[in-house]
Amino acid sequence: MDKKTTYNIQERELRPASGILMLFLNIVAMILEVVFFIAGLGLCAAGSYGVLLGLLVIAITIVCFIISCILFGGLKTVKPNEALVLTLFGKYHGTIKKSGFFLVNPFATAFNPGYSTVRQANGTTITYGSKTVSMKVRTLDNDKQKVNDILGNPIIIGAVVIWKVTDPTKAVFAVENYVNYLSIQTDSTIRNIARLYPYDDMDDKDGIDEKTLRGSSMEIAGRMKEELQARVTEAGLEIIEVRITHLSYSEEIAAAMLQRQQAVAIIAARKKIVEGAVSMVEMAIDQLGENDIVHLDDERKAQMVSNLMVVLCGNKEAQPIVNSGSIY
Repeated sequence: MDKKTTYNIQERELRPASGILMLFLNIVAMILEVVFFIAGLGLCAAGSYGVLLGLLVIAITIVCFIISCILFGGLKTVKPNEALVLTLFGKYHGTIKKSGFFLVNPFATAFNPGYSTVRQANGTTITYGSKTVSMKVRTLDNDKQKVNDILGNPIIIGAVVIWKVTDPTKAVFAVENYVNYLSIQTDSTIRNIARLYPYDDMDDKDGIDEKTLRGSSMEIAGRMKEELQARVTEAGLEIIEVRITHLSYSEEIAAAMLQRQQAVAIIAARKKIVEGAVSMVEMAIDQLGENDIVHLDDERKAQMVSNLMVVLCGNKEAQPIVNSGSIY
């Protein structure tokens, strides 16, 4: 029996202080620290007991200046529809979901598995992703993959997933990388669902409404959405919609299946033509008898039916032949 992943960390939304106010106060404090530092140097230059007082002022000023510099590291910016997940010394600290400019614990660091910095051989660095977790509606264009339908025919199918992050804390802590996790689960879901249906209904089954990948794409996409949502709920993701964007037979059987589809279509069309022709012949014979236009024996009726069926069911237009003599 498969064991579901347990997730014990509960999301804690932070209410940090305003970053604009703290930035202003911190700048003022640094200016005052520079002033006190210069004053301490003046006391040291005065000699006598002013040296000790000056050194004390300089030491306190340096400590306060270092603290002010550290506080600058606690200033964080969060854009609309984004969240900032913070950790403090390896433990979960809290999540900021409100957009704005804030001051948090300067030792707290933003954590996002999609963010990474790579240093190249020439010394330059390339940054991938962002430290904030985007909660915007996003699109995952899944690559085309070859699968077998329920009849064993190889087909190529591709889908696009519209999704968003609803719980950023789960997204960054429950799985290794929530974007890669979603991509892998999408591949698995599409493969599992596609194997349960035929590509197309090759048999003419009257009264039987069998779902197929080509004819019931909306219903099958809905089932893909339900199964995919069940798989990624533990990662804090919401699946808004799944759409099948590509569906075709594999190259090795595409030509043969096209001929088969054409044959089925021709047979279905012929059947409709014959049904309509029989109805028209029956109507013609009935109206001729009811209106007492002409009386036909069984042999003449059979000949009339044969002629009408040839005219109505033929591929080419019939060439009229006028009979000037008697039909008997």
